[in-house]
Amino acid sequence: MTSGKLSRALLLLALTPLLATAYSKEENQAVLDLIKLPAGFEIEVLHDGFKNYRQMALTDSGMLYVGSRKEGKVHYFPLPGSAAAKAGVPSGAISMKFTMPSGIAIKGGSLYIADIGKLYRVKDAESPGKSAPEIIYDKLPQDLHHGWKYLKFGPDGRLYIPIGAPCNICDAGPNYSKIISLDLDTLSTRDEALGVRNSVGFDFSPTTGELWFTDNGRDMMGDDLPSDELNRLSRRGQHFGYPYVHQGDTLDPEFGTGKRIQDYEAPKARLGAHVASLGMTFYTQKQFPPKYHGGIFIAEHGSWNRSEKVGYRVRFAKLKDGEVESLETFAEGWLQGDAVHGRPADVLVAPDGSLLVSDDGRDRLYRIFYSGHSGTQKGN
Repeated sequence: MTSGKLSRALLLLALTPLLATAYSKEENQAVLDLIKLPAGFEIEVLHDGFKNYRQMALTDSGMLYVGSRKEGKVHYFPLPGSAAAKAGVPSGAISMKFTMPSGIAIKGGSLYIADIGKLYRVKDAESPGKSAPEIIYDKLPQDLHHGWKYLKFGPDGRLYIPIGAPCNICDAGPNYSKIISLDLDTLSTRDEALGVRNSVGFDFSPTTGELWFTDNGRDMMGDDLPSDELNRLSRRGQHFGYPYVHQGDTLDPEFGTGKRIQDYEAPKARLGAHVASLGMTFYTQKQFPPKYHGGIFIAEHGSWNRSEKVGYRVRFAKLKDGEVESLETFAEGWLQGDAVHGRPADVLVAPDGSLLVSDDGRDRLYRIFYSGHSGTQKGN
């Protein structure tokens, strides 16, 4: 990217409201001109026009559902070139106003939506509008603080649901600060991971089936403490420290008294303080070079509580024998100095092997793909 191109992009973006929708091609291109990717990768704006893009879930026919947090809606549209697109299925939103329907998942042709306190199911997800949302579980905590969710089905067929701490730092008891799973037939739950402050992203290893998850560290310990975490659950019931131990080696100044660091699971990688690591996914396709096969992509939403902003990017963790071999920045540029031009919230691997990135800061969805060419930006 040339300095002149960067200057023009920043000038145009300075004149564009951060939370606008239905951007012009020029405005979309201005954001793309900021993004830096590894050689051979390109990026395009796949979709805009909705608000507050968060977690994504894809049906077999190519209907992409997108949750939101502030908007309170679940939107959908057919991926270009998919069977749903060829059938002319329109885009739209589920006809129900939720509170914070950030977490969504697809299984057996149905869409599952986690709102504050409740879990909904929408049958016939391939045919939006045909079925209304129905409550199937209403025993989740009602707290708004860290009450939005992230959903995925595990290899065991159970639905995994995070229960965040209802605070910045507190010992809220056994009903909080964990990841649970739900059996959809019996509606019984079980604890999977304990001591988890607020996970808004997880996925299952394609080789071992183990749960890997991001966790947001607490606030008010300064700019550089504690780090967000990338964790691996190797045994049900493991405790990852919160609120007693942070980042695997730091006792909490209030709740750590009398605790031993070695009694809690250390993270597989420290992701940095306040970067707000959210959605994550294993790369399970072949379009990207072999280096990326089996690794983890992580969306960093970016800091709100640091003297100098950090995050606002997509990172990649290369794994070897169940450990993080290296951690690197994959896509960046949404943060320019102190100016924010987007906030990655989730990542999803498309059937063609490209990587979809949701952005709830500038309300758009990106597609990153590998072409082998030297250019890294592409218009929508």
